[in-house]
Amino acid sequence: MAATRLPGTPRLLRALNDRAALELLLARGPLTRAQLGEMTGLSKVTASQLVERLEQRGLVRRVGEQAGGRGPNAQLYAVTPGSAHVIGVDVGPERVVAACADITGAIVSRVEQSTRDTDDPVGVVHNAVVQAATEAGTDMSSVRRVVLGTPGLVDPETGEISFAWDLPRWHRGLLDDLRRDLSTPVVFGNDVNLAAIAEQSTGAAKGATDFVLIWIGRGVGLASVIGGKLHQGATGAAGEIGYLAVSGAEVPRHQGKRSQKGGVRGGFQTVAGADAVKAIGKKYGFRGSEASDVIRSAVAAGEAGDQVLDELAERLALGVAATCVVLDPPLVVLAGEVSQAGGPGLAERVEREVAAITLVSPKVVITGVESEPVLHGALHTALDAVRDEVFGSTTG
Repeated sequence: MAATRLPGTPRLLRALNDRAALELLLARGPLTRAQLGEMTGLSKVTASQLVERLEQRGLVRRVGEQAGGRGPNAQLYAVTPGSAHVIGVDVGPERVVAACADITGAIVSRVEQSTRDTDDPVGVVHNAVVQAATEAGTDMSSVRRVVLGTPGLVDPETGEISFAWDLPRWHRGLLDDLRRDLSTPVVFGNDVNLAAIAEQSTGAAKGATDFVLIWIGRGVGLASVIGGKLHQGATGAAGEIGYLAVSGAEVPRHQGKRSQKGGVRGGFQTVAGADAVKAIGKKYGFRGSEASDVIRSAVAAGEAGDQVLDELAERLALGVAATCVVLDPPLVVLAGEVSQAGGPGLAERVEREVAAITLVSPKVVITGVESEPVLHGALHTALDAVRDEVFGSTTG
C-alpha cells in the first residue's frame, strides 16, 4: 500500500510548498528567495526551485531588489496581481454595484448602474460586470469568478435564486443564463450572508468562529456562523428573521405562497423593519426620508432622542433573543444602515435588553465594515475560491 502512494508524494509536497509560499507572499510580500526559505523551512535550493516554478506559471514576479551584505542584491518577489481577477456584485432593487479585484485582493475598479429602467436582469449584470473588468484594465478571460449578492433565498443545492421579494424579475434559470452570457463561473449569495463573510474577514467578527449578524435596514435579516461556517439551512431560508412570529404583530397569512411582487410581511419585519423605525421616530418627533435618517437624527439629539433608541432596542431584542436562546453565540453584530446610524448606543441597549429577557448575554457590537459589506463579502467569497483554483489544491 505504501509503495503505491510514494510516486505521488513529491508532487503533493511541491503543491503544499507552492501554496504556502504564495500565501506568505500575499500576507507578507514582497520577499526574497532566502526569506521564503526561512519562513517555509525549505532549503535554499528548494526555495529557489519553488520560486522558479511559480515564475514559470506566471504566479509570481520580480518587483525589486533588497540590498544585503556581500554579493549582488537579492531579488524581491510578489504575487502577480494580474494572474487572475474576480468580480463581486451587490444587486438591489434600484441599482447594481460591481467591483473587480485582482488575486491579491486589491480592488482595481468599481462601477454602479441603475436598474430602474430595465426589465432585463441578465443585461444589467452583463453591463456592470463587463464595465468593471474593462475599467480594471482586463477582460473577461482573466475573470475567474463572479459572485452576486442578492436579497432573498439562494437554494444551497442548486445555487439558484428561489425567492427574492423585491427583485421580481430574478427567477430560477437566471443562474444558467448568466453563466452562458458571461462564459465564466457565476455564483449567487444571500446578501446578509455575504455581509457576515465580510464581517468575519475584516470587521467586528474578525477571527470569530461563532457569531450572528443581524441586518437592520430596508429589510431585516440574519446570518449565523457556527464553527466558522455559514449556516444556510435546507432551503437557504436560515436567517429569514423577518418572518419570525412576534406576539401582537399583525401579519397576513400567505397560504404557503410567496408574492414576488411584495412578499409577505413577517412579524419581526413588521415591528423592526424600516417602516416601523420611521413610525417610532415620528412618535417622538423625529422624521426622515429613510429609516437611517430618523435614527441618525435621534442620536444627534442626545437625551432628546433616547426614547427612540430605547424603543428600537426593545424591539430588536425580540429577534436577537429568539436567535440567541437557540444558537447561544458569544457575539452579535448589528449591521445595516439603521444599525450603523444607531451606533454603539444602540448596540449597548440591545445587549442590556437581551440579557434582561433571556438566560444568555452575548456581546452586541456594531459592524466594523464601514461601507458596502455585501460587495466586500462577494469579493472575499470569490477570492477564496479562485485562489484555491489558481494556487492549486493542497489536498491532492
